[in-house]
Amino acid sequence: MNHYQAVEALARLRHQFGEHGGVNRSIETSATYTVLDPRTMPEIFQGRLGPDNAGCFLYGRHFNPTVYALSSELAALEGTESAYCTASGMGAISAVIMALCDAGEHVVCSNTVYGGTWALLKEFMPRKTGVTTTFVDTCDLAAVRAAITPATRLLYVESIANPTLRVADIPRLAEIAQQAGIPLVVDNTFSPLEISPAQLGADIVVHSLTKFIGGASDLIGGVVCGSTEFVQSLMDLHVGPLMILGPTMDPQVASAVSLRLPHLPLRMRAHGERSLALAERLAGCGIDVAYPGLVTHPDHALAQRIMNSDYGHGGVITLDAGSQERAFQLMDLLQNQHQFGFVAVSLGYFDTLMSCSAASTSSEMDPQDIVTAGINPGLIRLAVGYTGTLEQRWSQLRAALAEVGMLDQE
Repeated sequence: MNHYQAVEALARLRHQFGEHGGVNRSIETSATYTVLDPRTMPEIFQGRLGPDNAGCFLYGRHFNPTVYALSSELAALEGTESAYCTASGMGAISAVIMALCDAGEHVVCSNTVYGGTWALLKEFMPRKTGVTTTFVDTCDLAAVRAAITPATRLLYVESIANPTLRVADIPRLAEIAQQAGIPLVVDNTFSPLEISPAQLGADIVVHSLTKFIGGASDLIGGVVCGSTEFVQSLMDLHVGPLMILGPTMDPQVASAVSLRLPHLPLRMRAHGERSLALAERLAGCGIDVAYPGLVTHPDHALAQRIMNSDYGHGGVITLDAGSQERAFQLMDLLQNQHQFGFVAVSLGYFDTLMSCSAASTSSEMDPQDIVTAGINPGLIRLAVGYTGTLEQRWSQLRAALAEVGMLDQE
């Protein structure tokens, strides 16, 4: 299945009416579900019957019809057999790691990932389970191969690294993982629609739905996309991380996310167009800016090769202010004087969100690891919104840059 077939599959899934014939699906809020025949319940508990087999539901922490419908839509979007949604992106990531690793086993992970993921693998998992992680520069394929041991159970990367925006060579990483007999897990939060990891060879894809897919910074959610066998294993009544640990998505949240999927392509294109325009203008002024859509980006050719061109190159750019203090000054001006955006973490919002990564979303990392990952103290992550006109936003950005001495005053 190619990307366009996946989008068509998603469109077909949406042609399901609500309970009373509404154009939107009804929301199922029940925490528990009846069976007509008491003999059915043991079959559900033993995993022989379920949503895909006889349409049986058991309990809201297991499967919920509204969450299940959204999960099917996201599986179609990513081109995987199955998916299931969680209460947060970290809930999805944690469930995958715990499903694949037993006590004392090993993970190979990119050395540039979201701070919460780094803390999970670097600190939480070793302390609580004995699972250890080797962090490597996954742009160095030889280093990736060398890091894999007989105890390694997965290779983990972000499709576009947070916050350095390096692009993962998913096809080649998938080959390495396949040769080692381990799954490639890809966090695709930064690039829904733009990159299709499963179609490039990834085995499991995770998202924080809080970001671009949610689109309004008003809800929290995550999803795990993969094979039916793997997703079902997450719900095993004895050792399934989703069932036992319970990071359950609320059906109201699932319904809200589902209603936003039809305009996700429009939003991603708008984010990408504005990001590229600002990145090109910043580069033209000599600002140290990174964006995969720029020909100067080290992974531009790779991005051109693996990205779905209809949606651009992502909605995040970075610029280096040279020092943390100047980064703070610039963001203060942009928010409080020029109304360019908001100083806040997260991304995918319709207004621009700004953060100094080393002091915020990457601050869980050890100082030396931050340096190794290439996250400079003055690096500002701009999750570019699409409100206002391009000229209005460029005027605001240019004025603030001039005020902190990064551009000549006009």
